[in-house]
Formats: sequence, structure tokens, C-alpha cells
Amino acid sequence: MTLSHDLAGQGPSTVLLLHSGVCDRRMWDGQVPVLAAAGHRVVRCDLRGFGDTPVDAVHVHADDVRDLLDHLGIERAAVVGASFGGTVALELAVRHPGRVASLALLASGIPGFEPGEELRAWGDREDALLEAGDLDGAVELNVDTWLGPEAGPGARALVREMQRHAFEVQLAAPEEFDPVTPAIGPGDLTGIGVPALVVTGAHDLADFRAVADDLTRLLPGARRVDLDWAGHLPALERPDETARILADFLAAVTTP
Repeated sequence: MTLSHDLAGQGPSTVLLLHSGVCDRRMWDGQVPVLAAAGHRVVRCDLRGFGDTPVDAVHVHADDVRDLLDHLGIERAAVVGASFGGTVALELAVRHPGRVASLALLASGIPGFEPGEELRAWGDREDALLEAGDLDGAVELNVDTWLGPEAGPGARALVREMQRHAFEVQLAAPEEFDPVTPAIGPGDLTGIGVPALVVTGAHDLADFRAVADDLTRLLPGARRVDLDWAGHLPALERPDETARILADFLAAVTTP
């Protein structure tokens, strides 16, 4: 199965956008036009269980992304990942290193991450709400947790819509179709030799600021940007500013 996706722009370099675990490819609406206007071919996709991509088999998200690049005839791409999409981007860079030209990681997860007390408490609360059949409550928990103070009503409404749809798709999928998590450790990440940008928000959960510390240390030559205004989803909180950050990074590291 080919991941649902869309393309914008033309140019010698390709940018692949991977969404967070509470969103789908619509989270990048504010960045796609800017990156396309900067001369990039922009690809964004829905991972399995999100947006327009169903869950229909056991899968490895990073391999699905590799297959999408194959389908589109793209040899290498600059990969931008938000949160869970950042984890997938790192797994792609480890499993298929020749396909990744650079990495931009926004409030990224990390393979093998062990959540701290705050994140475990959020997960326990989400599980309890879903087990009780309170889908509305679980959706609102995610909206309130992951959007920072700069997020407006439109961003909150979009995350609400995307998260609800993801719950509906994933809860209906058979357990035997759950994704396979590749065994990747810190030593694997130190072998990622491409340029990397690590972005974190001051209003994000402490776990993700700690992940940013680890990624800055583990990825050779990584550049760190701390946003004092951002929560967990800067692409939705200040779309224009996030687009400029990405466009500036890509202009500095992308060669046709």
C-alpha cells in the first residue's frame, strides 16, 4: 500500500514532511506554500492510521516512508518530522541512510524513548478515557496537552479533528496490524551523518526538552533552536515563523 500523500512545488531538491502522532498531513498547511515557493518539491504524507491512510497490515512506519519515496522516484529527501514524525524520520535515517539528505526535528520523539512521570501520567489518563469510551475527553486531553499558548482557535479545531479521526481509525484496526517498532539505540543515532536541526519549545513537556538535549548530543553537527513561545506543535502555533525556520535551515544545507 502507498501512503496517502500530496505534492507541491518543483525543484531539484525534495522535502518530505512527517506529521506528529496527534495530527495528519494537514498540520503542514502553513509550511507547504513557503517551502514550495523556496524552490523545493514538497511531499507530505499520512502515516498508517492517520488521515487518509488506513491500517491494513503489520507495518514499519519508516519502511512505509521508504516505499513512498520509491513510488515517487525520489532517491533522497530532506526530512522534516514533528514529534512522532521525528521518531519515524530518525528510524528512516538509520534503516535507510541513503534516502535522507538532512533532518529537521520539531519537538521530536526518539527511538526507544522511556517516558518520564509527566508523560506517563498523560498516557495513563488517555488510556483511561479511551477504555471508558470517552472519545471526546481523550481528544480534548490531547488538544490541551500538545498545543502551546500561541495556538489559536483554528489550530485547536484542526488538532481536534485530526486526533479524533486518528482515534477512530486506530481503535477500529485489529491488534495484529499494530506497527513494528525497530530496535534502534543511541549508538545507531550517532552514525547519522547528515545535517540536523533540533527544535524545542519552552512550553512543551519536559520529556521532549530532554529528548532535544539527547538529540543535540547524539547527532553529529546538530544545530539546536529553542523557541520561547512554542509548545509541542510550533508548526500550528506560529505557522509563518516555523516555515521561515525550516526554509532557512534547508537553504543552508540543501544542494541541488
